[in-house]
Amino acid sequence: MIASRLKQKLPILLQSMENIGYTGGYIGEIRRLGHWIISQGCTTRWNDYSEIEAVIREIYHNRHTLTNNLRSLRVIYRYDVLGELPDGHKHFHTPSRYDNLSEGFKGIVDTACMVISGNGKNPSSAKYALISFLSDMQSAGAVSLADITQEAVLQAFSPKGTPIKSQSFKYNVEYGLRACSSVYGEALIGKVITYLPCIPAFGRNIQFLTPEEIQAISKTITHDSSISLQDKAIITIALHTGMRGCDICALRISSIDWHNDRLSITQSKTGRPLELPMRAVVGNALFDYITQERPDTDLPYVFLSVNHPYRRLHTSNLDAICVKIMHKSGIRTGKKDRKGIHLFRHNIATSMLAKGVAQPIISSTLGHASPHTLRHYLDADLQSLKACGLSISAYPVGKEVFGQ
Repeated sequence: MIASRLKQKLPILLQSMENIGYTGGYIGEIRRLGHWIISQGCTTRWNDYSEIEAVIREIYHNRHTLTNNLRSLRVIYRYDVLGELPDGHKHFHTPSRYDNLSEGFKGIVDTACMVISGNGKNPSSAKYALISFLSDMQSAGAVSLADITQEAVLQAFSPKGTPIKSQSFKYNVEYGLRACSSVYGEALIGKVITYLPCIPAFGRNIQFLTPEEIQAISKTITHDSSISLQDKAIITIALHTGMRGCDICALRISSIDWHNDRLSITQSKTGRPLELPMRAVVGNALFDYITQERPDTDLPYVFLSVNHPYRRLHTSNLDAICVKIMHKSGIRTGKKDRKGIHLFRHNIATSMLAKGVAQPIISSTLGHASPHTLRHYLDADLQSLKACGLSISAYPVGKEVFGQ
């Protein structure tokens, strides 16, 4: 039944996608899967798309291939069953956790964002922590603050007695709730806050790039002609400015001051403005990408997807670029080796510390909202830490300590 119906509808779907502006490769994926469903209909009577999905999961074991086929199946299903044409994006919008909140809980999130923004701060961390927390409370049966119980809170933070939430998550939930106290009352807000468990803050181990790794990366992006101009520009910016991945993704054409060699951004994490000097190597990499490889579109962002429909890149795209560059450079090949874009930010911080740059200047360069953020990088300043080491030559130590 599905096969015979799809045989009539598939050409209309494919033509509509072409009119919308989808690439030939993406349309080809839909066409291939549609023809496979139709051809299998000769021997298999498809009654439900769940049956087709089950077969696809049996056939494809590669994670990426399976994901692509399931994505194509959703496009066909939504058109065939729901009558919905693709909306110009690869993925249909699905309701977020915020969309699924009750109106009362949505009001709490909206109030917190409004108050925090009114104080000149970025509400994103508190917003997403609150959404996650209130979503868990709603799953436990609460639809308002008054319904929240201590048992539900503890279950959300430590299901089966195992803590799964971080200290920063707890802090952001509390921060968001306190922002609502003037609207919902300090007594009610305070009661919920007392339910939040005490979570100790743990120090983080900061991985950093060695001088040899930096040299290998620089050599690769300079001499490897197989690397795109976009990838070279992104790695060059990260290497020489230490910008966060989210800020590189949000970089706009208007952020580049070609005359004064500066990059001016509003940081996504803190909401604060930041100006950085644009070295010649960074400016040249940006200019080459924008003039030779960037898609011809009115979108304001610098770094865009290669294929239509164009969109700004996401931090995950930048991490994938880093993995590719490091693979080509022959570094960080271990499974547990960190390879993300944030490594370059660590590199800027640790290299400036090693050169004796004053900590306030480092914090200002990196755009830290608090100077205390730098303490994680101090633990990775091996050169200074070695200077603090004490010789044990004057102390009697048994041979068994060293396994002799």
